[in-house]
Amino acid sequence: MKNKWNDTDFEVFQIEGLEHRMQSLIEKVRPKFEAFGQTYATFFSAKTGDEFYPHVAKHARRSVNPPKDSWVAFAPYKRGYKAMPHFQIGLWGTHVFVILAVIYEVPDKVQIAERLLKKKSLFKKLPQDFILSGDHMSPEASPLKKAHKGDLESLLKRLRDVKKAEFLVGRHLTRDQAVAMTAEEFEAFTEETFEALLPVYNIMVNKK
Repeated sequence: MKNKWNDTDFEVFQIEGLEHRMQSLIEKVRPKFEAFGQTYATFFSAKTGDEFYPHVAKHARRSVNPPKDSWVAFAPYKRGYKAMPHFQIGLWGTHVFVILAVIYEVPDKVQIAERLLKKKSLFKKLPQDFILSGDHMSPEASPLKKAHKGDLESLLKRLRDVKKAEFLVGRHLTRDQAVAMTAEEFEAFTEETFEALLPVYNIMVNKK
């Protein structure tokens, strides 16, 4: 897999108008997501023993506003990923994200949050440059190393108690960092991130 990020990938999100931005996204970025999709669906299937499927964002419901980000998601379900914990590789205009996410459409969020609250110590084992977020629609995130002081607990309690709450954990690379990486370096970074997230995923899905 020779998938290197370029400035033009990020510049897609500066293009005005839904049609033009989508056209550029389809031509420049989507082939990379499709290649990642094949690589990491195989990776997760091997690591978890469950068959994983890639889901490349199509942004099909949009009729006016052009997408501000795009991604490929991975889940052990062929027809969709939003109703279960899932992994993602994605792009905003400012950064790349490699994450594990529980979004508001997951029906058993309460149980997931309770399991994670009991195993909060798992998060101390994650690398220091990991981030947390409570909203997949926002590019903002908090450093995990600061979150140990209470942010982590409050995000998980919110996931448990608030219907629209979400929980994302993983890594960001700034545009400059991503563009400076070779395809091999990004692949190593992504695999290392997903490896670190697998124990958290196993708690989410109650896998012993």
